[in-house]
Amino acid sequence: MADTGVPPVIPVELQQYNSYVVDPQWQRKFSTIWPPVLGFFILLSLPHLVRSIRNGRAYSTLLGISEDLSGVDYTAVTVPSAKKAGNKRRTSQSLVRRTENVLGTLGSFFYWTLPGLGLNAGQMIILMAYAAVVVVCIVKDAPLMSNSNRAGFIALAQFPIVFLFATKNSIVSLLLGPGNGYEKLNFIHRWSGRALFFGGLLHGALWIQNHLEYNIPILSQQKEASGVAAFAVLCVIVLTSLRPVRRFCYEVFFIIHFLTFIAFFVTICYHTIYASPWIFPPLAFYGLDILMRMFRHRIKDAVLVPVGNQMTLVHVPYSTSGWIAGQHVRLRVFFRGRVFESHPLSIFSATPDISCITSMPQGLSFGVRAIGDWSKALNQYAVDSAAELQEACEKDDIHEEKRSTPAEIPVQVMLDGPYGGCSVDLGNHETALLFAGGSGITFTLGVLDDIGGAMRETRAEEWGNHEEDRIRLVCSIDWFAPALMDIANAAALSSASENPLELHISIYVTCLCNPEAVPPIPNCDVTVVRPSIYRVLMDLTTPPNAAKLDSRPALTDISSDLEVELEKEDALKSKLSWVEDGGGLAVCASGPEGLVREASNAVARMKLSGRAHRLGGIGLHTEIFTL
Repeated sequence: MADTGVPPVIPVELQQYNSYVVDPQWQRKFSTIWPPVLGFFILLSLPHLVRSIRNGRAYSTLLGISEDLSGVDYTAVTVPSAKKAGNKRRTSQSLVRRTENVLGTLGSFFYWTLPGLGLNAGQMIILMAYAAVVVVCIVKDAPLMSNSNRAGFIALAQFPIVFLFATKNSIVSLLLGPGNGYEKLNFIHRWSGRALFFGGLLHGALWIQNHLEYNIPILSQQKEASGVAAFAVLCVIVLTSLRPVRRFCYEVFFIIHFLTFIAFFVTICYHTIYASPWIFPPLAFYGLDILMRMFRHRIKDAVLVPVGNQMTLVHVPYSTSGWIAGQHVRLRVFFRGRVFESHPLSIFSATPDISCITSMPQGLSFGVRAIGDWSKALNQYAVDSAAELQEACEKDDIHEEKRSTPAEIPVQVMLDGPYGGCSVDLGNHETALLFAGGSGITFTLGVLDDIGGAMRETRAEEWGNHEEDRIRLVCSIDWFAPALMDIANAAALSSASENPLELHISIYVTCLCNPEAVPPIPNCDVTVVRPSIYRVLMDLTTPPNAAKLDSRPALTDISSDLEVELEKEDALKSKLSWVEDGGGLAVCASGPEGLVREASNAVARMKLSGRAHRLGGIGLHTEIFTL
């Protein structure tokens, strides 16, 4: 055979598998799949982001809460005609808005939520697609039984996703627009972390099996020992991140989570030199988050007002701007040595320049239900301090009127935020239907206060004619009754203006122990019944002459005669206006997981029936108050 000078080429099927050449290629393949998918979702939310920038809702809170020690000057403004504003919005429904309504109807299936999972159909589809990509990248043409490096390489490729969706100030949430904060994206962080654990488990288990098969000591070298240490740290991260631990020992979870991810980074870099490049993106994401949180942190004076043994109000005076309705902050109260605990709390009032609430101090207001270790300790501290203050007043013979006012306990707090917000622009809908259960009333009050205040501001032309805003509550009404009364009175006064706001409040309770204690809130009724959200939506969107007898809300736990309750419902329906075609309906549900799931399924059912297109679209925003 003639010598051509060209070395022979080994056929591909006979070549030895080189994981350090082939597996990084699959890392890069995985890393080229998920960014375009993320970009697609950002593109879908671009109209929402553009509208939010135009009306000032986007990026207006990046620098945190600001204060005005000189007070707030309220100036009367002229509200534009309701007819003019309403016509302007209806005629401005562009092709983009109609396209959004059509896509919303087609995507209504994604709202469906099954009990126990905490995920809707859209989130489950995203996670199943994500899992399929991970599995394919691990097993495709990989001899895992003899060389399981592929699983370890793909596990390293999860680092950017885990940290991108974990930070409070994520680039993704900034690009998706208001209402798509870290709390909405955190499910991807959790499941990408589990994908990381799965890859590490598969990699380590198969290598241990290989070592046992050939009688190789498992901890014989530094590479194996550091690998076992890294996987042990990863197991601690996963086990302490389970929902029961987060729910009952959140501060323990947070501290362990922070310390162990540093330990994991160190041990994984000792284990393989291929981990170092994947460390830098997470550090960049986390560094950006720390930088932005530095601009949002505030230490302020505040007062605590105990409301019995079940609720504590926290007022931060002079904070006048830097947040929008529906947002929350992470609050740290300095009392009795609890300086390291911070908790997310919704702001239950609008900014003072538009707020209708006059019965509470101007500024930030929070409601803390005494249901956990920290909240119970805060309430007990406020109650004890109020009792000491009362004794001091009696000892000093303070005037009776001053002694009868609610005790205000001075404290210092640290604010981190605001974050989140309502993902639905209520100004694009003529009707807002607000459901709240338990602590979810804080989010709902803030949104409702913003709606009422907008009617007397120059923004009224943007909001148009909100024909009806309704609340459904399932919680005690003691502490928020004054705020509801202020908003209801403002709505009642606007009924005689050119741009009226029709507001009806329905409070549902499981037990009305003292009917005489119900405050006289205008256009409000209290019912001992559990409502069906879908039936409420049906009643609201069905013309009176087309209503059927079987469209009554589902009644449970009725404490009086059935006929009396049905007469109450008929009287209630006669008070309420049904949603006219084309105006749009916004549904906001905040509270426990069951309430949010029921609202999501009800809206999905309405959209699938085609009624949403006739109404001009149905927007849905949910806030789950759980860990």
